[in-house]
Amino acid sequence: MNEMRSIIRRHGAFGGLALLLAAVAVYYFNGQPFFMDAFYHYNAAGRIAAGAGFVDDYLWTYIGARGDLPAPSHLYWMPGTSLIAAAGMALFGHSYAAAQVGLWLLLWGAALTAYALGLRLGGTPRHAWAAGLMVLCGGYFLRYWGATDTFAPYACVGALALLAMGHAADHRTRRPGRWWLLAGVLAAAGHLIRSDGLLLLLTGAALLLWRSRRPLDRWPAWRHLALFSAAYGLTMSPWFARNLAAVGTLLPVGGTQAIWYTTYDDLFNYPAAAGPATFFAQGAGLLLESRWEAFFGSNGALLTFIAVEGFIILPPFILLALWRRRHEAFLQPLLLFAVGLHLAFPLLFPFPGMRGGLFHAAAALLPWWAALGIVGIDDAVNWMAQRRRQWRGVTGKRVFTTATVGLVALLSLTIAGGQRVQPYTLAHYESLRALPPAARLMVNDPPQLYYYTGRGGVVLPNAAPAVIPLIAAEYDIDYLLVELTPDGVIAVPPPLLFDLDAPPPFLQELPACACTPSSRPADAQGYGQGVPAAAPGT
Repeated sequence: MNEMRSIIRRHGAFGGLALLLAAVAVYYFNGQPFFMDAFYHYNAAGRIAAGAGFVDDYLWTYIGARGDLPAPSHLYWMPGTSLIAAAGMALFGHSYAAAQVGLWLLLWGAALTAYALGLRLGGTPRHAWAAGLMVLCGGYFLRYWGATDTFAPYACVGALALLAMGHAADHRTRRPGRWWLLAGVLAAAGHLIRSDGLLLLLTGAALLLWRSRRPLDRWPAWRHLALFSAAYGLTMSPWFARNLAAVGTLLPVGGTQAIWYTTYDDLFNYPAAAGPATFFAQGAGLLLESRWEAFFGSNGALLTFIAVEGFIILPPFILLALWRRRHEAFLQPLLLFAVGLHLAFPLLFPFPGMRGGLFHAAAALLPWWAALGIVGIDDAVNWMAQRRRQWRGVTGKRVFTTATVGLVALLSLTIAGGQRVQPYTLAHYESLRALPPAARLMVNDPPQLYYYTGRGGVVLPNAAPAVIPLIAAEYDIDYLLVELTPDGVIAVPPPLLFDLDAPPPFLQELPACACTPSSRPADAQGYGQGVPAAAPGT
């Protein structure tokens, strides 16, 4: 009890402030979902909270699809975020604010993790406070912390999994087996949040297998690997059982097709086919060009590390801190995970990586980079103080730490300040009220459609218009809705594009669905399967 009181006295101020700031970050910037992933997780959470289970009334990708609706949910994205949001909704009611309760607490947990890492790596409250506050500021993550997506959950759980592995790997840790058990549970939790969370399992396993090469460490390493793997397996077993019952495999395998994408829109192929034959038919140029772009392009791994993970100003100091501590066992899991993550996306999954996959996954590194960045600034100040007598090291560290936190806060608010998401409506969805209640639609964003209307359907395919009747027959689709971007661009995959004034003969225009945009830009044009607007399609 006395020890707990001492901890509260020493760290309670940060904990209380961080809880308040996390609430502001989550609730101020996000009043509702605003992109497909967030709509999907929120819709799924609502069904889970209502007792409907892991079932979708729509398809946003044809990968893993069974050919009918409703269909098993989370065959591409993992269920962790939906479960977290569902818990809040079960406790506090069906609302977006209730779904965000878990995100709020997990962002708080990510800040506390950064605070603990600051203490562990820097050794002073200054390091701890700076690291925790920078995670709350978030940089490019700030406007996403409150979205019903994987950002806040993975920032907390992924960072904690690496922290547990670090303690387990540290030779000074007593009873490391307990830490490996905890690491296995957290690796499984990270995998339940993100598919690429499997890298957490691979990181721990690779580290232990490397240690097993040394004779003195061989038995402890194998024993710890067994503990780590068992904890992971037991934690994942309910989800494995669900998948076996739903699709016959422990994990859906369709996502691995992303290795062979020739463009990001291959995610919406119908049929959902992508393989070596289609990839190499494009020639070796695509292989080289896509990987180069995924490493060094505007959305590539290098700039993601610099701007997103490193808040633009921290990368040199992060690298300096890592170099000076490269022999510390505590940092080995972090290094393995970070290198693996920044190689796996560009080399294996370049198109999903450039379209947000790496951005999402990098959230797990933010608490670590924040702490290491501040420590690296200290290292740089020490280096300068040794060479310039007029430098006052202690004062310099305080000044540069304060300035760094201030700059990160300014950067974060500059990026997110004008992009606050308040509840909005899409006026052209109002015209869908005229359609039969059970009608299903083919649309650009089925999760968004379901959020606003409760209607099911399928996504527009990355294929020629000739596949529309095939999909309509397979999934009992009645209508096609074509939407426009704010710039007036038709929001359909390029192969599906057709002249809106001269649609294919199997489509009949529904003038009642041509609407004006609302507070969120979208114009729309509706088509039925060769039938008048008042009747269901065939």
